[in-house]
Amino acid sequence: MLIVMKQDATPEEISGVVSIIAAMGYEARPMPGRQRTTVGLVGNDGRVDSSTIAGLSGVAEIIHVSKPYKQVSREWQLEPTRIPLPDGTVVGDREVVVMAGPCSVESEEQILAAARLVKAAGATVLRGGAFKPRSSPYSFQGLGRRGLELLDLARQETGLLIVTEAMDLDGLELVAETADIIQVGARSMQNYPLLKECGRLRKPILLKRGLAATITELLLSAEYILAAGNPNVILCERGIRSFDPTTRNLFDIAAIAVVHGLSHLPIVADPSHGTGHRDMVPAMARAAVAAGADGLLVEVHPNPERALSDGGQSLYPEQFDKMMREVAAIAEVIGRSLATVGTVV
Repeated sequence: MLIVMKQDATPEEISGVVSIIAAMGYEARPMPGRQRTTVGLVGNDGRVDSSTIAGLSGVAEIIHVSKPYKQVSREWQLEPTRIPLPDGTVVGDREVVVMAGPCSVESEEQILAAARLVKAAGATVLRGGAFKPRSSPYSFQGLGRRGLELLDLARQETGLLIVTEAMDLDGLELVAETADIIQVGARSMQNYPLLKECGRLRKPILLKRGLAATITELLLSAEYILAAGNPNVILCERGIRSFDPTTRNLFDIAAIAVVHGLSHLPIVADPSHGTGHRDMVPAMARAAVAAGADGLLVEVHPNPERALSDGGQSLYPEQFDKMMREVAAIAEVIGRSLATVGTVV
């Protein structure tokens, strides 16, 4: 961090800034120039509140040299993080991991049918919401504990791993008992108590980008989890709000490449929420894999027209099967492949 002093800053004001930095436990290095003095703060570990220094007498501006996030940064760890799953699958390696299934668990018949069809098409992780955060209080909210029981039943029958969302602290422990990957949804990306508690777990966390969050804000949310002790974070680009209502969200394909440049964490793409239209999902899935996504999170339903949530963006079984063949071909072109169901269950 560089503290740029005003041109007319007095020696006393410069000395005051140096003293405050020292009192905070960091080293201050004054660098006099022809027109003004700059003070370098050495050893910033991310805990410095720059607003405190910015308010000191004689300070003109603060220039951040390093990223505000530390442990998720490439500066902290150059090599990509590889997150092992219970069946031997690794997220962030050469293989692209496909997580697929319905938006929400609706019944035993529905989730078992979904699990069978996504496995047959090549997915390795079953997605399905037991607890559903909905914009309207009158929309289907999920089956709760019963939904988790049905996800476990589907895992026992098919061998697929489970990713499902935890909405709050009360439900986190319950979800953790069933889920192989715990999802933190877009609406919870900045639920900091929830993020801290996820950090105390050792299970993989799928952290979705917030509805209007910048990439920096997404990485700072991931920092909460790593700082609390859990390095197993998978980021997820799922689209952000835009002024254009043509699609449900603006699917930010560029975020995949940007995140890979800034962070060592793996990132998966959710083209279902990114577009909101099932006919657009396969094209965006292909694009995401081509851009370097480490996985896909796709909504698939045995009967989308009867889905209790997100039916319009859920793929028909035959659409998903075709999409899987297409993304497998693209993965091969760029030297990757689709993950297959592991042998350790």
